[in-house]
Amino acid sequence: MSRMLLSIKPEYVNKIVAGEKKYEFRKFHCRKDVDTIVIYATAPVKQVIGEVSIIAIIEDDVEEVWRQTHSDGGITKKAFKEYYKNKETAIAYHLGNVKKYKEPMALSDVGLSYAPQSFAYI
Repeated sequence: MSRMLLSIKPEYVNKIVAGEKKYEFRKFHCRKDVDTIVIYATAPVKQVIGEVSIIAIIEDDVEEVWRQTHSDGGITKKAFKEYYKNKETAIAYHLGNVKKYKEPMALSDVGLSYAPQSFAYI
């Protein structure tokens, strides 16, 4: 299996770590063999803080994904709608066990020299 690093805003990273956000929303679908998301907290944190397993991937029309995930999505409907504005399909990664690193890492520690706009396979 493989891993991908996702750039995630600190407010959502905190919700993932606290177990309040059990879905991560994206506009793309990863390779089928990805089973782990490595979490990069964007500015002002700018560190790799941990990883989380992927339980399942939901890919459906935007309203159906909202219906299935809204109670554990850690995001408002307004923010969800704005993120998927002009999109027909939404993707939600159902998050499993979170492993927060004892010491956050720099991107270079995971083989990257820049923060990806959305994701990078590592």
